[in-house]
Amino acid sequence: MPRLTEQEKQAVLRCLEADQPVPDRFRFLLFEEKADMELVWNGKTGGVCSVVLPFKTIERVSKPGAVTGPQPQTSKLEFESLSAPNHGWSNKLIWGDNKLILSSLKNGPLREEIEQQAGIKLIYIDPPFDVGGDFSMDMEIGGDTGSGKRNVLEAIAYRDTWGKGSDSLLAMLYERLILMRDLLSEDGCIYVHCDWRLSAGIRLILDEIMSPAHFLNQIVWVYGETARGAKAIANQFARNHDDIFYYRKSDRHQFNGDFILRRYSLDEARKAGFKQDPDGSWFKTAPRGDYTDKSLSRLESENRVYHTRTGGVRIKYFLETDGSQVVERVPAGDSWMDIPDAMHLPEDELTGYDTQKPEALVSRILRASSKEGDLVADFFCGSGTTAAAAEKLGRKWIASDLGKLAIHTTRKRLIGVQQQLKAEGKECRSFEVLSFGKHERQHYTGITLNAGDGRSAAQVDHEHAAYRDLILRAYRAVKVVGFNNCHGRKAGRLVAIGPIQCAVTRSFVEEVILECSEKQITSVDILGFEFEAGLRPDLLDRSRCRGVDIALRVIPSEVFDKKAVHKNHAVFRDVSHLSIQPHVKGTSVAVELAGFSVFDSGSSSAAPGASLKDRSSQIVVEKGQIVKVTRDRHGVVTREPRNWTDWIDYWAVDFNFGRHQENAGPRRETGGGWEELPMEDCVFENEWQSFRTKKDRSLSLMSVFHPCTPGPRRLAVKAVDIFGNDTITIVEVNVGL
Repeated sequence: MPRLTEQEKQAVLRCLEADQPVPDRFRFLLFEEKADMELVWNGKTGGVCSVVLPFKTIERVSKPGAVTGPQPQTSKLEFESLSAPNHGWSNKLIWGDNKLILSSLKNGPLREEIEQQAGIKLIYIDPPFDVGGDFSMDMEIGGDTGSGKRNVLEAIAYRDTWGKGSDSLLAMLYERLILMRDLLSEDGCIYVHCDWRLSAGIRLILDEIMSPAHFLNQIVWVYGETARGAKAIANQFARNHDDIFYYRKSDRHQFNGDFILRRYSLDEARKAGFKQDPDGSWFKTAPRGDYTDKSLSRLESENRVYHTRTGGVRIKYFLETDGSQVVERVPAGDSWMDIPDAMHLPEDELTGYDTQKPEALVSRILRASSKEGDLVADFFCGSGTTAAAAEKLGRKWIASDLGKLAIHTTRKRLIGVQQQLKAEGKECRSFEVLSFGKHERQHYTGITLNAGDGRSAAQVDHEHAAYRDLILRAYRAVKVVGFNNCHGRKAGRLVAIGPIQCAVTRSFVEEVILECSEKQITSVDILGFEFEAGLRPDLLDRSRCRGVDIALRVIPSEVFDKKAVHKNHAVFRDVSHLSIQPHVKGTSVAVELAGFSVFDSGSSSAAPGASLKDRSSQIVVEKGQIVKVTRDRHGVVTREPRNWTDWIDYWAVDFNFGRHQENAGPRRETGGGWEELPMEDCVFENEWQSFRTKKDRSLSLMSVFHPCTPGPRRLAVKAVDIFGNDTITIVEVNVGL
């Protein structure tokens, strides 16, 4: 039977011929209905990403081993051998676009590993709330702490990439929620955290994706029992709650429930009708219900039967007490008023992350809908609250985020949790830090590494040229021709762009220097996503001897974010240099930090003195060194150099770097030396580390002595600055020879 009458067909044809939109009333006449009710927005499609990119393990953090002698809090634990068994699963912290991560987990080889763990039982996400702005995280430098003003060093900790409005955020979530649903085990469930901005829209797309029949709860998380923490708004009630939508994947799901603790003083307990046994224990009673006489006899022997004055029988439920308070465990409902807001977090949870949620909130969700040993996931992990709560509750976890500072914050937090659990005599797991590396960059640009897959060499050259044009636009440089290794010019300096598929090597840098020297070019910026370790010191000296001033600068991942490029947030930082001093004592090795050169081209201390207000100060970088610029009440400007150690937030040691190569087995020794492997193919095995926290700002500059087998080895040290940028240095040592 035709769907349209003849008149309706003519109406549609007239619209098409006039190049006008077809009225919405024809939508359900022309196409099959997909659902009884759905949310529609501009640009909505049913397409779901199916890309599979290979994950690369860039770091492994082993679980804590034996406690050593006195050490700073952040470095008091040595670590077990990385070959120690881990019960078949290492937790995973993944850096990258979660759409690609979800698609690769769903369709790639890691899916089998996930299924071996009985699948993902629970997903909790706290996605961006469509705020249309950027979140910042103030950095602490020594004793100076940023206050959120523009005159302090800040790093973008979280960017609302989808800030074009509700349509773009809903479209982003829609595709990712479909992928999350497909990753869930059949008895799994999902919790989606949101606030007033888009809660209605998110509820509708969850109904469409998960089915209204699988909706379980709309949890209202109230920030305390009053409007504490709510921002007063003129002409309306203050907002002081978030919504959390709870859905199951199928008709079966796990639910353990959870309890809220209500505390009463002894007088309040008596007024509330609680009673006290002669032995001092407090109880409340409930009707006998369906207990049999046999059950009552057992309860009587347990002193749990209460006989009323009229001869009735009630069952005792004992309450906890510490002598001054009575604590009642009440089953949690869908209004949670006992968990304070993020402004009142316990001190040991504070990370400085702007969108951080309390562990108590996520722990309740994990306890309610998973059990010990289950695999849980969070694909907008932020400061790592879900992973931290999961580790403490004995759950396996996968956590991911797009921001490198989020990954760094989570890594530190999880190491702190490992150390806490070890100190308490509890088990914990090692975890891996994964990324797509060059494969994600190639995906964004559509570049192939060779002329395979039916593409000609000319097509591949065109793709690489388009990639270089993209980098030049982000760098604010203009294109130049006539050079073999240089591609642009900016502020009188040539610009050379390294390959997308690998690190910038020593040979590439030397080729650039040679070409510039031959053509009498005196300055050049060399850009790359990764750089071979240890490039900077000797190359700088050699380039100066040839009359060429070189700057090595890291291409940020933000170059693929049009909004970030437009707002000038794609900052090309200079490659920093880390100096280390190994110490060999018999067959044990320790590492000492000896220096760190900071190169940050985005700031200079030449101008701030004039722009600073009286009685204010600013932290800047000048010629690789940190300087505090202060203007006193008389307008006098002073510059105070700061210690290089203030710039380091975290550092870790791999005492045998290169023994594990990604996808290629261990490194082999040849003729008393090493078979050289590309650094990007080596996994950094994190065996010891020291880092700063909000609570403890100290940093150990000397590692513990680590026992080693005699012979040659490479030590690798990774340092992370306060912006989350990695610097790796490698040195060769001979142990016990």
